[in-house]
Amino acid sequence: MAFDRVILIVLDSVGIGEMPDAAAFGDAGSDTLGHVCSHRPLRIPNLESLGLGCIRLLANIQAVAEPLASFGKMALASNGKDTTTGHWELAGIVLEKAFPTYPAGFPTEVIEAFEAAIGRKTLGNCPASGTEIIQRLGAEHVRTGFPIVYTSADSVFQIAAHEEVISVAQLYDLCRTARSMLRGPHEVGRVIARPFIGQGCNFQRTPRRQDFAIQPPPDMLLDQVKDAGLECVSVGKIASIYCDRGITRSFKTSGNADGISKTLDLLQEDFRGLLFINLVDFDMLYGHRNDVEGYAQALEAFDVCIPELKSRLKPGDLCILTADHGCDPVTPSTDHSREYVPLLAFGSAVAKAMDLGTRASLADAGQTVAENFGLRLRRGNSFLRELMQ
Repeated sequence: MAFDRVILIVLDSVGIGEMPDAAAFGDAGSDTLGHVCSHRPLRIPNLESLGLGCIRLLANIQAVAEPLASFGKMALASNGKDTTTGHWELAGIVLEKAFPTYPAGFPTEVIEAFEAAIGRKTLGNCPASGTEIIQRLGAEHVRTGFPIVYTSADSVFQIAAHEEVISVAQLYDLCRTARSMLRGPHEVGRVIARPFIGQGCNFQRTPRRQDFAIQPPPDMLLDQVKDAGLECVSVGKIASIYCDRGITRSFKTSGNADGISKTLDLLQEDFRGLLFINLVDFDMLYGHRNDVEGYAQALEAFDVCIPELKSRLKPGDLCILTADHGCDPVTPSTDHSREYVPLLAFGSAVAKAMDLGTRASLADAGQTVAENFGLRLRRGNSFLRELMQ
């Protein structure tokens, strides 16, 4: 075992440039980090010192001569570009067939079957921004009690409801009903509960979101880590993405700051295994809302935390920073984008910083974790030996 712990941090949606097949996904020209860096000079000296600018040319970001991390980028080998696809691939699952999406809303037979099962009508049934649709349909929902159903470019069936109209527990039950019905050709990657509060035209989503994902295939990374008797600790929405499989402890978060705080606390503990973190604000608050300035500020806020993160790493720790897909806040689309993701790997036991190149799959990160613990995934090529040279 080269490292006692691996800290795998997913900067949700922080892509680093379009993949060669981006046009087939409607994402030609997408470049999340590139466009954010071009928006204005970013103050991210710590990411810069790790080697972010060594991965590729980025406006206003230096390619330092002696980076503190091994660096590279990884491609999505799976057919897709959503949260489930990216995270599953990190765990060694490469999807040949994409999860179904519904750019025109769900078929009539799906909605009618769902309405019959829950005993009430629904509103919406269209692709929409979650913040926009509750402003548009929130008042009608409060008046009628009908839940709001919507989707996006991702494979999601989302249900929004006011917490004082349909309780959070009831909303979760509605989602479980949808999850049980959406099988076969309509087996979406996630059913998501989207509770909100407020009145009039001033509605706000609450942190009590809950994801109901489909079960991952067996023998993925988290299963193997737990079965080996190691800790597998999740921070953020990680546990829900994998249906709590392989998780020994999980910690929900209210955003990036909370996720970083919980991560720093966990780093002070003594355990062996995987600490798996998702920092969601880049995607949820800024990418999907085309808020390029907010995205830039979120990157700067994360950068400020890196010195403390590094100071709390133990001698036997390996930290890997990466992402799951892109979500370019500059392009007209508010959806995820088909992009490479950055790869930065560091820790005091890493022999020396080196160029890890362009990896063929996000599963390479998962395979690296697996090999470190004497495990083996079905997909992915480990770069553990490069880190130890």
